[in-house]
Amino acid sequence: MRILISNDDGIFATGIRKLAERLAAEKDFEVFVVAPDRERSATGHALTLHKPLRVEEVDLAPNVKGAWAVTGTPSDCVKFAVIALLKQKPDIVISGINNGANLGNDVLYSGTVSAAMEGAFLHIPSIAVSLVTKQEKKHWETAADFVAELIHCVPKAGLQPGCLLNVNVPSAPMAEISGYAITKLGYRLYNDHFEKRTDPRGKIYYWLAGHAIEESDEPYTDTWAVNQKMISVTPIAFNMTDHQALEKLMDWSELHQASKRLFKFKPAIAESKKQK
Repeated sequence: MRILISNDDGIFATGIRKLAERLAAEKDFEVFVVAPDRERSATGHALTLHKPLRVEEVDLAPNVKGAWAVTGTPSDCVKFAVIALLKQKPDIVISGINNGANLGNDVLYSGTVSAAMEGAFLHIPSIAVSLVTKQEKKHWETAADFVAELIHCVPKAGLQPGCLLNVNVPSAPMAEISGYAITKLGYRLYNDHFEKRTDPRGKIYYWLAGHAIEESDEPYTDTWAVNQKMISVTPIAFNMTDHQALEKLMDWSELHQASKRLFKFKPAIAESKKQK
């Protein structure tokens, strides 16, 4: 099985090296690593369009078939690897192991999740994996061992094209993990604020700061699971259509009336509903 690993913490981050070492030790895996040359956290699904990408091969870990540092975003790395760099399309894309959680609404900002999402865009089974910890001691091996087993299960999961698995692993020895849960996204609220600072030249600048102050405790959400010392496995799709709102808006009379005044005909969406 050919595995492409990327991340948003940068190619020399501990998490990606630990994951690459663990997977490359499996005789059935061919591991390739293509990741940003520096930290690119919270870049979302940004792509580099207005400047060139530069690529440098690096020596990362034993038994890794190839590793490259890219001067771009996590999404750049996966797209470039699949389309231009690797000779054969990978069988699976793994993004991580991220240093910190990617839970709930974090996934909208996360470069880790976006790298996996790029794999899903390209119709490749994809996993984003994050280590949930604020402690100095980080149990990377727990997340790496779980992913090594999960990879074998993904082909039989029946996931639709465009779906990825977002995995969050509590940082603890495997013996202390309570198990795993298939979860939905919870939510995390932050006390975001911008710190006003002055640089050595006397110029004012601002730095976004804050931390999570509230998390969903609804059972079988990802936030609930990790607080129970369980590994959360959440299927995510990039089609964010709100289907409940879609049904309600079919009968949005105010917009229908406005469309008659503007377009002199009934909106197509209203007609399509009548035809059902």
